Amino acid sequence: PCILASSGKTTLLDAMSGRLRRKGTFLGEVFVNGRLLRREQFQDCFSYVQQSDTLLSNLTVHETLHYAALLAVRHRSAGFYRKKVETVMVELSLSHVADRLIGNYNLGGISSGERRRVSIAAQLLQDPMDLTSVDTQSKERELETYKRVQMIESAYKESAIYRQTLENIERTKHLKTLPMVPFKTKDSPGALSKLGVLLRRVTRNLMRNKLAVIMRLVQNLIMGLFVIFYLLRVQNDVLKGAVQDRVGLLYQFVGATPYTGMLNAVNLFPVLRAVSDQESQDGLYQKWQMLLAYVLHALPFSVLATIIFSSVCYWTLGLYPEVARFGYFSAALLAPHLIGEFLTLVLLGMVQNPNVVNSIVALLCIAGILVGSGLVRNTEEMSIPFKIFSYFTFQKYCSEILIVNEFYGQNFTCGSSNGSVTTNPMCAFTQGIQFIERTCPGATSRFTTNFLTLYAFIPVLVILGIVVFKIRDHLISR
Repeated sequence: PCILASSGKTTLLDAMSGRLRRKGTFLGEVFVNGRLLRREQFQDCFSYVQQSDTLLSNLTVHETLHYAALLAVRHRSAGFYRKKVETVMVELSLSHVADRLIGNYNLGGISSGERRRVSIAAQLLQDPMDLTSVDTQSKERELETYKRVQMIESAYKESAIYRQTLENIERTKHLKTLPMVPFKTKDSPGALSKLGVLLRRVTRNLMRNKLAVIMRLVQNLIMGLFVIFYLLRVQNDVLKGAVQDRVGLLYQFVGATPYTGMLNAVNLFPVLRAVSDQESQDGLYQKWQMLLAYVLHALPFSVLATIIFSSVCYWTLGLYPEVARFGYFSAALLAPHLIGEFLTLVLLGMVQNPNVVNSIVALLCIAGILVGSGLVRNTEEMSIPFKIFSYFTFQKYCSEILIVNEFYGQNFTCGSSNGSVTTNPMCAFTQGIQFIERTCPGATSRFTTNFLTLYAFIPVLVILGIVVFKIRDHLISR
């Protein structure tokens, strides 16, 4: 490996390793073993270890290199991968830390020098002909370094070694039989195989983070427990808040579940995005495959978290006592939880700062529930622009499902039965169907359609995310 000082080293190394795919003007030619390389062949011949080590902190050194080998070489025997990884670890003196977690700079793990060697080892597993590394220097030394490089360059061009090297290059170019170019292995796994490897790697990395797993499973429940302690149990008397409490519950659940989904993506995905930005430039896989691996790994966690939350909140709060209704309730709240997380993933493909994404998703969720739910203001009473906007919010369909699910078939009481309160305006709504028709007319007949529309948001966001990350791949490939 060669170590270069500052002064345009990144652009030089990007050019040498084939990272400047679509931009930049190249002058001159590149020959390997006397054979002219085309620009698109650079990446197949050289590897590039970046100055920042982007690794998954909850994997061991051996696991990190094992997954790198699985992504670089088509399926072989377990012994083949084990031998390949062990050979590289011995070569770079990493065997003694093979079973230690990578960690990070704040929470321990292997040393910075060992992290650097792990990054180099991951590149060596791709069998490059030449491996280029980069080191950093302070800004104060850039000018001094530049002058020294100029002096070395001038002295070298006046030397006999320089002239002899040029002669050897010209002589090699005119040989009748030229040695083959030692390209990296072309026997790389297929797209589905890479997706499977990425899914296993993402899942294992997350499962080692116990706090993240616990929070993923119980954050909805924590929100639900606060509501339980606040309300204890919904009443059946209109004068005691039977309708008002139910409306407040549904509003809270529809508003909170997408936000907890967003928190998952903001906390967990940026590190994976950084890893995919680096590894996709090495040609191991495409960025959208990392996105899809994260989506697949998130599904079972989201289902389990929603079931835990619904099982406690639904029965404790005393909502409609029917098992089928409980199932509809859980399914209706799973969708916004997933939508919130997947919408965040789409935005993380466009916006680099997770805090900005957090704010954008929060504002979109607030706008969606205000306009789309119909719980704050009747949709029929809104102006036409807001009414049109409501059809593009998932909160509209989720709210209508939950309103029908809870209020259909309900018969409320209104104070005592002696007739003294029958003139109270609140007693005009003692049947759930009356509230449904007043809040979202026709929602009962749209129950199935609303479910289909609500869940259609999920594949649409996944497809949109794939498109966004393909565009990201194009833009980052300078």
